[in-house]
Amino acid sequence: MGGIRKPKKKYHSPGHPWQKTRLAEELNFVGEYALRNKRELWRHHALLARFRGIARDILALPFDRRELQETQLLGRLQRLSLVKEHSSLDDVLNLTIRDVLERRLQTQVFRQGLAKSFHHARQLVTHGHIMLDNHRVSSPGMLLQKGQERSLAYSTASPYQSANHPERPTGDEVEPGPAPKPSRDSQPEKPEGKQRRS
Repeated sequence: MGGIRKPKKKYHSPGHPWQKTRLAEELNFVGEYALRNKRELWRHHALLARFRGIARDILALPFDRRELQETQLLGRLQRLSLVKEHSSLDDVLNLTIRDVLERRLQTQVFRQGLAKSFHHARQLVTHGHIMLDNHRVSSPGMLLQKGQERSLAYSTASPYQSANHPERPTGDEVEPGPAPKPSRDSQPEKPEGKQRRS
């Protein structure tokens, strides 16, 4: 009998765990896009870092050797709708984590008006209420190809198919802004120590 295959780690945890600025930024993205945990964010960071690393390696090649690899990289990113047509490697280096998060299935379910919020969109995807290209999908973190968001719809077996469903968005919902940063005033007060009896 063979051993159990150990899945490859798809994210890189930060080198230093207690950087205040990074922790606040991660908390903001997790709250704004309703991610399950920071590992989801780190996985997209790793993907973005890989794209940018490939772009830097291509820029270091001689001009006559880099044309094919540049075309392949830009073509892949155009299919993911991360860069536009006639983009350059400089546009790849200018990509941000927000550009990647906007291409997630969960994000596009909300952007297309199928859910009331990012949290609602995640529930719809994980519970099998969403179809993509006439196939039910259940992975909120998958990245959509260019134009695939137009094929998003409710599953044929989903009760959301009914226009009278009480949880179905009506179009009046307001798109949420970034999650507010925690202020010092909102932090819980430390319990006072026991007073010494006189």
